[in-house]
Amino acid sequence: MKFALSTEQLDFAAELRKGLDAAQVPAAVRGWADGETAKGTALLRQVAEMGVFGLIVDERYDGAGATPVDLVVALVELGRAAAPGPVIESTAVIPALLQRLPNAEPARRWLPALAGGALLGTVSFGTPQRGIALDADVADLALVADGAQLSVGRRTSTGDEQSAQTGPIASIDPARKLLRVEADETVADNVADAIDYAFDIGVLACAAQLLGAGRAMLDQTTTYAKQRKQFGRAIGEFQAVKQQLADVLIALDLAEPLLYRAALTLDSDDRARDVSAAIVACGDAAHRASRAGLQVHGAIGYTAECDLSLWITKVAALRTAWGSADFHRGRIADALRAAEPAVTITDSAEEPHVIE
Repeated sequence: MKFALSTEQLDFAAELRKGLDAAQVPAAVRGWADGETAKGTALLRQVAEMGVFGLIVDERYDGAGATPVDLVVALVELGRAAAPGPVIESTAVIPALLQRLPNAEPARRWLPALAGGALLGTVSFGTPQRGIALDADVADLALVADGAQLSVGRRTSTGDEQSAQTGPIASIDPARKLLRVEADETVADNVADAIDYAFDIGVLACAAQLLGAGRAMLDQTTTYAKQRKQFGRAIGEFQAVKQQLADVLIALDLAEPLLYRAALTLDSDDRARDVSAAIVACGDAAHRASRAGLQVHGAIGYTAECDLSLWITKVAALRTAWGSADFHRGRIADALRAAEPAVTITDSAEEPHVIE
């Protein structure tokens, strides 16, 4: 089977990239890290106006009713731009979660505002996030999905931001503020299937952002290698540099089909296996891109003043934000074991034996 993005999807990605390039995202990211979120929220509102937040929101809730592939196309571009804020939660997780609840009231209550960009949301899952939500201080809506129960969450902080129990949790990415939330108002009970689906679409969205970030770092590093000179030659002419960048490109190109396969199989029995395979591959490829970027840029790549650092820290955080690589490899292994057919051994002297 040959899969390719449609002309409309490619045009949408190009327009989104153009808008993000013009929005001076690095400045918004640095402001978000310093607690000045005005530029970041304006950026996210602009992205929402382009239809990204409402992509998988049904039309009856003022959304576009688009497909998971369309969502992946958009999130790759947001990852490429290193957009700040609870993007995964607002564009993917909350829309998927609310629309799968047996009671449509929460969807009617929150999704129109979310799709239009008037509301930002964040989510904490009992596993593996353990009551920790991204940017709960900025989000207008925080949800807690624990086991089979969905609740509105509230910050456990009492104002003492230095408290080990209630204050912010340090992230390797300064633009990611992690805060503890606890269940407050119950929204729905016995919704384990909806919560599982929402978690998996969050994994998919994270994989898309990782792929986009990896592409961005490869582009930045390639441009730098063409400009930086040593011994009278651009360092991009040296075979060692060429080989590193080629390895990054291959890793990203091999991860991309896994990402889009996962988007296509979200409604199948292979969902958990495929989203886990996608995030492992995209995470490894993005990590390879960050390592190559650091080595090619040299000492400047380690500095906060260098824009490359914004993507490096984001990739380091996202690789484990939706479950560690071991967690996802375990899910892949479980799915493969479950798919193995039983083997029947026959012996002339005994009854056939079935080995599971």
